[in-house]
Amino acid sequence: MSDRLIYLPLGGAGEIGMNTYVYGYGPEGKERLIVVDLGVTFPDMEGSPGVDLIMADAAWLEANVNRIDGIFLTHGHEDHIGAMAHLWPKLKAPVYARRFTAHLAQLKMEEAGLPSDMIRIVEPRPKAVEIGPFRVQFVPVSHSIPESSALVIDTPAGRVVHTGDFKLDGNPVVGEPFDPLEWHEIAHEGTGVKVLCCDSTNVFTHTPGRSESTLVAPLKDLIAAQKGMVVATTFASNVARLKTLAEAGRAAGRSVCLLGRAMRKMVQVAEETNVLKGFPATLSPEDGVEVGREKLMLIVTGSQGERRAATAQLSRGKYLGFEMKEGDTFLFSSKTIPGNERSVIRIMNALSEMGVDVVDDRGGLYHVSGHANRPDLDAVHDLLRPQILIPMHGEHRHLREHAKIAAAKGIATEVATNGTMIDLTGVAPKVVEYIETGRVYLDGTVLIGALDGVVRDRIRMALNGHVLITVIIDEDDAPLGDAWVELMGLPERGKSGGDLMRIVEDELSAFLESAPDKVIRNDDKLDEALRRIARQVAMEEIGKKPEVTVVVSRLMAE
Repeated sequence: MSDRLIYLPLGGAGEIGMNTYVYGYGPEGKERLIVVDLGVTFPDMEGSPGVDLIMADAAWLEANVNRIDGIFLTHGHEDHIGAMAHLWPKLKAPVYARRFTAHLAQLKMEEAGLPSDMIRIVEPRPKAVEIGPFRVQFVPVSHSIPESSALVIDTPAGRVVHTGDFKLDGNPVVGEPFDPLEWHEIAHEGTGVKVLCCDSTNVFTHTPGRSESTLVAPLKDLIAAQKGMVVATTFASNVARLKTLAEAGRAAGRSVCLLGRAMRKMVQVAEETNVLKGFPATLSPEDGVEVGREKLMLIVTGSQGERRAATAQLSRGKYLGFEMKEGDTFLFSSKTIPGNERSVIRIMNALSEMGVDVVDDRGGLYHVSGHANRPDLDAVHDLLRPQILIPMHGEHRHLREHAKIAAAKGIATEVATNGTMIDLTGVAPKVVEYIETGRVYLDGTVLIGALDGVVRDRIRMALNGHVLITVIIDEDDAPLGDAWVELMGLPERGKSGGDLMRIVEDELSAFLESAPDKVIRNDDKLDEALRRIARQVAMEEIGKKPEVTVVVSRLMAE
């Protein structure tokens, strides 16, 4: 049986977030495997109410756990390492990452009460990890978090470049620049690049990407011009932006205070791992409240409208002693991720009602993306000249557009969404299998399947309300008293003007008085009948069919 090189995305292909990719080499069905990233995506109230995190279903990996040689983490964003503490215990393979990313992953494991000694710190290229049939190098790239890396994966079938998240930035303020000379070497070593698995996030942005350093002057000018308190929010992990904002605040003669545990943690880890140097001195919240508004700048978490983060808290009133007032300025130095628009706009309006001047990214004046735009992707294609291009990290429309660009250049390509196993051994990619994939929810402290029905029932109750019916049956199999009803999430009165709870109770009690003995004696039949009556009455009175729970208590003769 001949060996083959396979690629299998379990998350991140057909969506933005939840990145989890698998590469394999060996005989069919017996390939040795490596996993790239274990990320999460975030829930929304419409589709996954009450859920804390969403991650890829690792069932396929669990079924093949003895074939996994290692897990490689490209960088420290939540959509790439957020599932570490939840999925690693199922996989138990060694984990490889650069120092900053490894430190963040270790913190996640320790916070979950799990060991972190399996996380191994790797130096960038030319150092390499040789594991099974793979030789893996971490190659520094610029992104919106320090020490982001692409992976150069050498296999007996050829060289694979997995870009991770990247942009072309020669001066990223914090972290390493994109080095075209190093990538020229990668492209021309040996037989060149066989496969490029490439970030597709900004494929529809037709202008070249801009450097993080272009924000320094506009942010300084903006903050220097303000009279009241200045508050800025951005992604907590964007250490370069935090430094630029803090330096702009200090240049304007303001004391700077960081609000938000995630933000303080990122700065601390960046300093401890020596990727961040010279960050301006900051005040604690306790000291910050003593500073005059015109001399204070807050840098806060919650740029995506997260309800419990500092931005949302300030929009609702006081937070840690701080309060927004008329004449203050609130800067969103960030892009709103699709799906978060409502939450962000709600916060902006709440701030506006307070008399606060709200400033957004203004077409890139105060924010730049951490991903390569279309001209930059073109440049990388031309630099690496891969035989095969597999678009990743994007919704289906992003992957398809990226594949079109590759095909127009004569590069063999395939749109591979989650669960699509691709054979990369030949001159063109070939779909060889579809793996059943899905999502797993972290609901409180428990992992549940997306199809388990828990969230579905939660949504139904949210949409339709809930009726609880309690019935007592005595020792002679006769109803004892009337049915009791409790309503949740339903109006008190229906269209008849009567008390809805009483109307339902009356209908149920009338049924119990005349119900056949065979129904009263059978819990399943009694449950079904009571449920049907409650829903019919509710439909007639309020136009909804609520979820119904029936509790039948039977008294036993002594």
